[in-house]
Amino acid sequence: MHFSITELLLIAFIVLILFGTKRLRNVGGDLGTALRDFKKALRGDDSGDKPDDKTPPQDKP
Repeated sequence: MHFSITELLLIAFIVLILFGTKRLRNVGGDLGTALRDFKKALRGDDSGDKPDDKTPPQDKP
């Protein structure tokens, strides 16, 4: 099944009208975050934004 450029533009225009730009921006951001978290999980990289509870807090001088 092949789409021409005009069909793709028409579909994109309809999606833009249905959802609006703000909602599409939020969906894009959420999708990016989900993909980034998925890649981290595949690598086994658990170092996130949260500090480990095992390390003691450092005192400021």
